[in-house]
Amino acid sequence: MEIRLPVPPFTLESARQKARMAEDAWNSRDPARVALAYTEDTVWRNRSEFLQGREAVQAFLTRKWAAEQEYRLIKEVWAFHESQIAVRFQYEFHDAGGQWFRAYGNEQWAFTEGGLMRRREASINDVPIAQSERRFFWPLGPRPAHHPGLEDLGM
Repeated sequence: MEIRLPVPPFTLESARQKARMAEDAWNSRDPARVALAYTEDTVWRNRSEFLQGREAVQAFLTRKWAAEQEYRLIKEVWAFHESQIAVRFQYEFHDAGGQWFRAYGNEQWAFTEGGLMRRREASINDVPIAQSERRFFWPLGPRPAHHPGLEDLGM
């Protein structure tokens, strides 16, 4: 059995750790790395797109990050229970034409006993923003430890 620490049942601390690990992985924009956090037969809903399987997730993320340039994400735990975690998140990116967006969303995650995500359901809305409205300015990659989270930013 594949193990991906931390494993359920989650505490507030381990749920926060799991969310931060997911955030760091997504901020790497490395589809192969991110896909390893999911079961081989994972089930996803991302906006109006439905996916099944780790390979489909990797292909989806490859397309996503080709279109969403200078992607920077913050995730925060909203709630947790045993093997499930709900997070809220925001991310910023620009498209090929240079238009900036802030995406607002919520995800519900369900994990195996080994800590792999077996289900992800995401609801996301994109809002066009001016470059002057951006709030996420760290260098591409994981958010620095000292950078405030959504709550601290008043978001």
